Amino acid sequence: MRELELWGGHECTVNRIGGAFHDQTIRSGHQHRIEDLERFAALGLKALRYPVLWERAAPERPDSFDWRWTDERLGRIRELGMRPIAGLLHHGSGPRYTSLVDQDFAPAFAAYARAAAERYPWVEAWTPVNEPLTTARFSALYGHWYPHVADEHLFWAALLNQIDGTRLAMREIRAVNSAAQLVQTEDLGRTYATRALAHQADFDNARRWMSWDLLCGRVIPGHLMWERLDGFGFGDRLRAIADDPCPPDVLGVNHYLTSDRFLDHRTGDYPPERIGGNEFMAFADVEAVRVALPGPGGLEGALDEAWARYGLPLAVTESHNGCTREEQVRWLREAWDSAERLRGRGVDVRAVTAWALLGTHDWNSLLTRHVGHYEVGAFDVRTAQVRPTALAAELARLGAGIGQAHPATRGPGWWRRDIRMAFRPVFRTVDTPEPRPELRTPQSPDRPLLIVGATGTLGKALARACEWRAIDYRLTGRAELSLDDEDSILRMLDALQPWAVINAAGWVRVDQAEAEAEACMAANAAGAIRLARACRDRDLPCVAFSSDLVFDGAFDRPYLESDAPAPLNVYGASKARAERGILELGGKPLIVRTAAFFSPFDPHNFASAALRTLAGGGEFAAADDLIVSPTYVPDLVAATLDLLIDGDTGLRHLANAGAISWADFARQVAAAAGRDPDLVRGAPAASFGWPARRPARAALDTELGQLMPSLDNAIERYAAMVEQAEFSTESEALADGGMPYDPFLRPGARVS
Repeated sequence: MRELELWGGHECTVNRIGGAFHDQTIRSGHQHRIEDLERFAALGLKALRYPVLWERAAPERPDSFDWRWTDERLGRIRELGMRPIAGLLHHGSGPRYTSLVDQDFAPAFAAYARAAAERYPWVEAWTPVNEPLTTARFSALYGHWYPHVADEHLFWAALLNQIDGTRLAMREIRAVNSAAQLVQTEDLGRTYATRALAHQADFDNARRWMSWDLLCGRVIPGHLMWERLDGFGFGDRLRAIADDPCPPDVLGVNHYLTSDRFLDHRTGDYPPERIGGNEFMAFADVEAVRVALPGPGGLEGALDEAWARYGLPLAVTESHNGCTREEQVRWLREAWDSAERLRGRGVDVRAVTAWALLGTHDWNSLLTRHVGHYEVGAFDVRTAQVRPTALAAELARLGAGIGQAHPATRGPGWWRRDIRMAFRPVFRTVDTPEPRPELRTPQSPDRPLLIVGATGTLGKALARACEWRAIDYRLTGRAELSLDDEDSILRMLDALQPWAVINAAGWVRVDQAEAEAEACMAANAAGAIRLARACRDRDLPCVAFSSDLVFDGAFDRPYLESDAPAPLNVYGASKARAERGILELGGKPLIVRTAAFFSPFDPHNFASAALRTLAGGGEFAAADDLIVSPTYVPDLVAATLDLLIDGDTGLRHLANAGAISWADFARQVAAAAGRDPDLVRGAPAASFGWPARRPARAALDTELGQLMPSLDNAIERYAAMVEQAEFSTESEALADGGMPYDPFLRPGARVS
């Protein structure tokens, strides 16, 4: 058996909502960045799933093609030593002059395939239609995408049109290149259910195979789906397909953490938005990984089942997880390890594909809304320069077959930990081929992340985030590591041998610093530089935190990373000195400027103080002439850890996107938490008698790409957490069989 290959692809869907087409290639910026192909090739990819899409090449007329973009890209892919796997329709309904339910769809699509093959006769691997069953479901059964119908007859028509389109397209392609291969992709998940919904689970589990069953000529009388489709009048079409099948050369298994589903007739245990139903009964439809015990078969189970059913070569053609960085790496590595284990058992798995190399846009709404939601991929396209992440480093490691995984990624993924349970656990009894358990849980790393600052808000928040993200860490206080004691720093670094250090310690009392300048400078500047120097000498990444108070507020715009510090007070001066000293040291420092913390876990912050006062009916006074960018601590921690794992260095601003006065911030928090915002009284900063001068406008923005959610979004989540804390306790939630929500846990992926 030949060596397992690493493939890749960027999210390239062109889907239609009403009269508007949404193009992921444009949204990721790849449309105008051919240099991305060099980034892909540097990862060691052997093949690249790449769009040669009908909607893009022939948008207005079926006989008029614009190949210029594709000519340049496919040629460059070839030059870079990668094999393209050309896709002609990726979750699309075709150009404006056709649709998935058009009776002439298949021959029109095949004519386009012939034109593409004649243009690129050297391309040997093709995916004419990506995920035909999934696309038919979203377009003609659920109505999410064009033609926006919810009719089972039209759903089957859309599926059969795509299958006929694939068969006819491959006939035309092979007329040009007889060696052309069909790499047929489909999202393969399994449905689990309570006994009352066994009928729906059986139907779903038979339907999930239909793309491949049809292409292999298996849907004949006696097939589980024959009678249903024949009843819709499709018997003759099924016979024609079975008489002239087009078996895939490679089955492309796309599998996400959301692919396996669980159906539960006990709807009262689930939120209203999770409730659906069939003609017989209502039921909840949730991710199986969030409720089922034992866990679902997952990717390895899906590959096992596909091999047992077809005996055809397999490839994992999409492997992506929208989550924190280490979880993204763990999911990819689990796919790779699963493939290797299956190969060891004789299963012909050819490749694992790193999908969404450039991330995805708005898949959290199934592309039905253009709201700017972005999930990072191997590269982060939000930044001024496309930024490789830790996922890119892991891909390069897998592609080369050498090196050690990043220490922060060696723990088990959230889907392998207790925190996966979001609903009351349900014991499942459906028999499913299971992955071999003995190698599924990676060993804990022997080099932890060192977090300095055990007593502060930030240190505790970082530790909590590491616990939820299964990142091995050590949180130290002054008794173990003191920033004013170089020997204690060196002893701790030598004893722990950490892979990185985060300095969350230091002086935080802004006004008291005016009277105790020497102590503040010693902690925030001298101590921070001392720790950074020890890290540099050991070639360790080191994170330090700075403040918006390094600026004087003279600008009428938010401050950027390139703006020169000009502090007004001792605290700001201590942070500015630390920034300068750490950057001058060299090494691998990451300095994070941030501002105005608020957190549901810390009662000693401005937002919490405002809510406490307002809850008692009292008036709360706040400055209305100081503009800041409040920072939600869970977001700050998540972004900092992601950047550290990605290997970023230098100076970066991390604050929730927005600029607001302290008074308006208090009013917005009050309104979100159901308190009376009119009880917030705005007052000039001078009236508070603070010893330390504050800059009038210290809002932070970034020229390196915004990684933080909006302030409005952060306040909504903060208020929800505060409300949950008021009306329930963690022990009650756990006793009820659920999992308390935690803002550090951000699993997200495509909903199937």
